[in-house]
Amino acid sequence: MKPTHVTLRQIGNSQGIVIPKPLLAQVGLIDESAVEISVENGTLVLRKPRRAVREGWAEAARAIAERGEDALVMGEFGNEGDDTEIVW
Repeated sequence: MKPTHVTLRQIGNSQGIVIPKPLLAQVGLIDESAVEISVENGTLVLRKPRRAVREGWAEAARAIAERGEDALVMGEFGNEGDDTEIVW
């Protein structure tokens, strides 16, 4: 495939590019709202996410709770000066 030239543009404090629709179509990213981006061997790589963000988190949390392993790790603690009972 022939390289396509795009221009880096200022976007807030970052820089970005507009990716032409035909390129997105070639890799199947037209209807995607999220992509993975990484640097591999000095090259920026965009790809479809391997799985959805937070996929499986609810099931994992449920399994942890069922095993009774969902107790607070740090326990309860107060702030300095909280040695008297707070009245609301």
